[in-house]
Amino acid sequence: MMGFSWSVLADPNTQWILMGCMLLGLMSGMIGSFAYLRKQSLIGDTLAHAALPGICIAFMLTGVKSLPLFFVGAFVSGLIATYSITVITRYTRIKADAAMGIVLSVFFGIGIVLLTQIQHSPNGNQSGLDKFLFGQAASMIHSDVYLMIGVSAVIVIACTLLFKEFKLLSFDPGFARGLGFPVGLLEQLLMFFLVMTVVVGIQAVGVVLVAALLITPAVSARYWTDRLGVMVVLSGVFGAISGVIGTLISTTTSNLPTGPLSVLAATTVFGFSVLFAPRRGICAKAIRQIRGNEAIRAAERVREMQRQDVRLRKEESL
Repeated sequence: MMGFSWSVLADPNTQWILMGCMLLGLMSGMIGSFAYLRKQSLIGDTLAHAALPGICIAFMLTGVKSLPLFFVGAFVSGLIATYSITVITRYTRIKADAAMGIVLSVFFGIGIVLLTQIQHSPNGNQSGLDKFLFGQAASMIHSDVYLMIGVSAVIVIACTLLFKEFKLLSFDPGFARGLGFPVGLLEQLLMFFLVMTVVVGIQAVGVVLVAALLITPAVSARYWTDRLGVMVVLSGVFGAISGVIGTLISTTTSNLPTGPLSVLAATTVFGFSVLFAPRRGICAKAIRQIRGNEAIRAAERVREMQRQDVRLRKEESL
């Protein structure tokens, strides 16, 4: 961040964007940890792409560019997508990852068709609708940040109060069902929080990249710990840091979008974790390998000395 000046933080617009991206990274990282552990890494991508037709239909029905209406459209579309995945996996032999891939492709295809139709329509108000593909954090205003504060507070409280239930759901849903936990309700609740996170993050990051903030911090945190509680906290911290770094770089550099920079910052954290995590990192594994080889060579030297000592004793006895 060459040429960075703290004076840029005095700008109220920058403060709103910074807080919004930080909150988005925080809630994405926390709720994304459970999706990652449930082997549903593709679910965020599916929900994000499924939101596009909802945004387009909301615009086609109302004819106005209203973020609350777009959020409602994206939310309904995301819920339909999650219901479609549940129906496909429950009533067919198709696996969950294949079902998510099917739903992602179908919904995104519909979204692109609707977006193209809107762009070629005579309605002059459609300009800028394609910003939802890649996000436009600079257009974030205080009401959007208030919405993020509310959603992130709900997700943090839910992850705290329902931590034991989500933990059982992530590792052994069959055991949770045997203990009497409402597994179906918990699955739908977790999916509901994922949909909320994706919907509020679309404006900042876009439907194409918002899934990266759900999974990348969680994967990075997994490198540092084996404890789920620590992993959820670390994932939220990594996501928040990524949002802050992306905003600061975007603010101090012209023509660089905040959302993709936040994703790149999260990817940098992931790369650092892969290299330097204390137990699973490449460097730690290399150090263990070197120490193991040294121990083997030392043991071999000791055995060789023992063999030589035995041979010398035999020669002396002769």
